[in-house]
Amino acid sequence: MIESADKNLRLKNFVRDQVRQSLIKIGRRLVVEKGPDYLTARKLSQASNTSIGLIYNTFGTMDNFITEINLQTLELIYNELNTIIKEDNPYINLNRYADVFTGFVTANPNLWLLLYQDLLSQTQTQLDKNYRKMIFKFEQMLEYQLVKMFGNLTHAERQVTVQVLGLATFSLSGFVAAGKNTTLRKIKRNNLCKLLVNTYLAGLSSLKKNKS
Repeated sequence: MIESADKNLRLKNFVRDQVRQSLIKIGRRLVVEKGPDYLTARKLSQASNTSIGLIYNTFGTMDNFITEINLQTLELIYNELNTIIKEDNPYINLNRYADVFTGFVTANPNLWLLLYQDLLSQTQTQLDKNYRKMIFKFEQMLEYQLVKMFGNLTHAERQVTVQVLGLATFSLSGFVAAGKNTTLRKIKRNNLCKLLVNTYLAGLSSLKKNKS
């Protein structure tokens, strides 16, 4: 009897997970093809041939569903950044990070805009804990290179630098993803994040030399 109950529970959990993953896959496709504003419970229900009730029973809220999609997007970009062949020169590595990040954003604009809009609408205290975990992983990646590049920075200075670079790059990413570059004349949209990173690093390097 107990063994039968365990099998039924495992089967139930398996089916639930399959439904969950299928809905996320369909939701991502809707965002890619139609844009972030298209994704609603009704549209997802129609595209997946499931009831709205099942969607809410599975995820609780559409906000939770969107978070699941966005966490997959963050995981994808993090994995891409980790495939970069690292050089001894941290400056080169940071530039490669900027290139890969911008390449992902321009190749997946609608998925990135869904994430961008979601993060922009929340305060730090409202952020899902899994968002915070992923953001911390990105910060660690940046900080490792900054330690190699500026060994004389204090821990507090590195933390500020990581946050400034992260927030500034994130702010520009919405513009990059949206493709609204009609006002640009001599700057390619794909180069914006790299220019920002390089300008900040050059300024930081100059400040540290003047203090020495």
